[in-house]
Amino acid sequence: MNTPENLKYAASHEWAHLEADGTVTIGITDHAQQALGDIVFLELPAVGRVVKAGEECAVVESVKAASDIYSPVSGEVVDANQAAVDAPESVNQDAYATWLFRVRPAAAATCTTELAGLLDAAAYAATL
Repeated sequence: MNTPENLKYAASHEWAHLEADGTVTIGITDHAQQALGDIVFLELPAVGRVVKAGEECAVVESVKAASDIYSPVSGEVVDANQAAVDAPESVNQDAYATWLFRVRPAAAATCTTELAGLLDAAAYAATL
C-alpha cells in the first residue's frame, strides 16, 4: 500500500497536502481507490463553494459502488481537477498524482488545527 509521508490522511480515506501558497490539495488514498475498484465517474465540488472540515462535498463512483468524499479542511474550493473528471480512471493509475480539488482555508490557524487533527502516514497505515 502506497502511503506518502508528506501527506496527512483522514480516517475516511482522503489525503491532504498543504501547498506553499496556503491552499490545501485533496484527493483519495491508494487504499480507497483499490477498495472502490475501477473508477468511472467523479463529481467534484464547484469552485467558489465553501466547505467545512468533515463535510461531504464530492462523489467518486466505481463499477462497484459510489462513495462520498469529505473535505478534511474548511474553506473555499478554489480549483477542481477537470482532467480527473474527464479521465476518472487516472485516480486508479495514481491516487496521489490525481488530486481532486483544492481549498483555500478561511483562516490559517483553523487550517493548522484541522491538519493537525489528521493522521500522519504511519497512523493512517495502522488503521488499514
